[in-house]
Amino acid sequence: MPNPNAIVGLVTRIDPPVDRPSPQTFRERPDGVLIQVEGERAARLTPGDRAQGQLEILVELQRIQHPAYLEISPDTGVITRLLIPLVVKVISVQPSPDGAAVELEISHARHTLRRSTSDFEELLRALREAEAKGGLWIVTETDEHDIIDVRAFPHPRSLPAPLPRNYLLEWWQWIWGWLGCISQAKANQMFALVSAQSCNPLTVPAPCIPFLYPDDGCWGRAHEMCRLMIAAGVNPGKVWIYGTLKAKTRNNPSCQVLWRWHVAPTLCVRLKWFFMTQRQVIDPSLFTQPVDEPTWKGVQGDPNAQLVDTDWTVFYRSAGGAVTTDPTYAQTNMVLATYRLRLKNRSLSAVGPPPYANCP
Repeated sequence: MPNPNAIVGLVTRIDPPVDRPSPQTFRERPDGVLIQVEGERAARLTPGDRAQGQLEILVELQRIQHPAYLEISPDTGVITRLLIPLVVKVISVQPSPDGAAVELEISHARHTLRRSTSDFEELLRALREAEAKGGLWIVTETDEHDIIDVRAFPHPRSLPAPLPRNYLLEWWQWIWGWLGCISQAKANQMFALVSAQSCNPLTVPAPCIPFLYPDDGCWGRAHEMCRLMIAAGVNPGKVWIYGTLKAKTRNNPSCQVLWRWHVAPTLCVRLKWFFMTQRQVIDPSLFTQPVDEPTWKGVQGDPNAQLVDTDWTVFYRSAGGAVTTDPTYAQTNMVLATYRLRLKNRSLSAVGPPPYANCP
């Protein structure tokens, strides 16, 4: 059975109401703050080293109408653990040496249901039910991406609809991209422009981009970077990579991230030789400057991975080639908000904020 001391759902009430938590919040409320989750018993957030930051996360989750996962003490109702679930489709559940490998949409991280997890069989049944039924599910995982809770998401939330491919449009977009090639100096400026938006991991003020949480959310980061570069007068594209990816990073406590796919913006850059151009990747989650596509591919650990170039308007592209768009940036903003909070929650934990000194 699910953890009886876990409550999961949308935060419906914070009592007393708090718009902007501060150190004064808990000095004035020594008994803590009441957190009500829909259809669940209330929990209480009490004073402590991480209480202000956790309350900030809960206030933001309530604002964006995204679920929270709260583990509580059965005796006191005090919150002992806060996690931020994903609201996703379960695409596939495959046996693995550790238990089950789970593919979620939209997510490029690799997710695992480990056989050692309590209630493994029940969680496996829930995941297979989610795969069979479709729709959106609340999937909660640890910071290491091990799934610990699965339940249906009872609210409507629109996902981008797949679009048919328009080959003529793609051809014209390629021509337009070539005509829009820029200098190396301009490409460097664009990298500096987007990387400067990186979040402070402890405060994550919107509209910062959570480059310091490389685990997941790349499609939202890429779309926001494209928006910023277009506003600066350049014409970006995107490059997608599909494979069994593993990239080294100082911004994950394990010093690496495991992906099924990844995406980043590209720019057409004019080289010194006449009419010679190069597609360069803008990816502050992996590099400190623009790099060519072979270099970008080379750090992701799978020499057999497939690269696919697209127009910037593609918000999400499945490995099979189905694409969706996000012209209003509503989905982009939700992705960024979710992974900003995951970055903050990790930084408030015992591992602290990135970068991690133990990583080479």
